Amino acid sequence: MSVVYNLLLFLHFVGLALLLGAFLLQVRDPQKTVTRWMWDGALTQLVTGILMVGILSMGMIEGESPNNAIVGVKLLIALVIAVIAFIGKRRPAPQVGLWATIGILTVLNMLIAIFVGIVVS
Repeated sequence: MSVVYNLLLFLHFVGLALLLGAFLLQVRDPQKTVTRWMWDGALTQLVTGILMVGILSMGMIEGESPNNAIVGVKLLIALVIAVIAFIGKRRPAPQVGLWATIGILTVLNMLIAIFVGIVVS
């Protein structure tokens, strides 16, 4: 099951690259907008994150379990990002506020994952 978990982790990083890359690509653009890539990245991160937590919760990776409080916070942030991306992709440019919120929440979710972590060994 470790291989499946690592494949999901890889896809989770691909979602992060889509989300953060689409955000950073528009830093100098005056017509900042929420793109389809942000929506795709948000959904990829949401689905793969839920599946990874499911694998950890079922005890399929020996010796590791999720920190449910941190998972809940990260899930809430990911849901907000997905909702904003869904709303933003349907509105005309410019969308500076939605674009900036997605970028800030994405970086916040990364910081939580790196410095707090979701796995309790």
